[in-house]
Amino acid sequence: MSGLLASVRSVDEAEIARREGADIIDLKDPDHGALAALPAAIIAEAVAWAPAGTVLSATAGDLPMQPALVAEKVAAIAALGVGFVKIGLYPEGDPAGCLAALARLARRGTRVVIVLFADRQPDFAWIERVAGAGLAGIMLDTADKRAGGLRRHLTDDQLAGFVRRARERGLIVGLAGSLGIADIAPLERLRPDYLGFRGALCAGGRGGSVDAAAIRAVRRALGPPQAPVAISAAMDAAGAQRAAHSRSAVSPVTRLAKST
Repeated sequence: MSGLLASVRSVDEAEIARREGADIIDLKDPDHGALAALPAAIIAEAVAWAPAGTVLSATAGDLPMQPALVAEKVAAIAALGVGFVKIGLYPEGDPAGCLAALARLARRGTRVVIVLFADRQPDFAWIERVAGAGLAGIMLDTADKRAGGLRRHLTDDQLAGFVRRARERGLIVGLAGSLGIADIAPLERLRPDYLGFRGALCAGGRGGSVDAAAIRAVRRALGPPQAPVAISAAMDAAGAQRAAHSRSAVSPVTRLAKST
């Protein structure tokens, strides 16, 4: 069963999402891009709020592929205390250099999830490169939320291949991109570790506020929430498998569940 990643922009939204059964609370600014980062103060507030067992992620921003800049931003957000940091990988600039910079952070314990974009002709060869760099995971999303959802840009067969390749290489794998309830059943059959939602959880769409009833509807379609220990175990298993596939991988991914 896939977990529910709920993208939120405030502690108030995070509280609602967690109460209604979100497995991963994902901190980002939906008003300013696909992966726009929230201010550090809001991320720090969310980390301070998070009850024991809460799994937090945060986006680093829609950044140009400049290795020093990407490493700086990811390190700064990781230092705030979230479980893992999401960063988009774009073909323009120096994505290979950015991946090398992120590999150095991973060796120091930073858990990074790379995001590829289904509406930008993603190169699935990055799956092997991400695994080889020792990063925690990879996911597909959409960059332009006005251009339709994930399954408009890639077929279910293509998505199945993405998930399979990522899992075979020990990566945590997620799917997102303007997903609705109708997308859940076909995507769950592909066995991603989580499905990510924003617009489907909100009253008034992506730019609105998260709505408890909307989250409950998505939660029902996905099935019961996963226990934090199950999510952490999946992360640990992925880390161990990734180490077997990569010389540069370090010790298995440590538990994401926040312990206070």
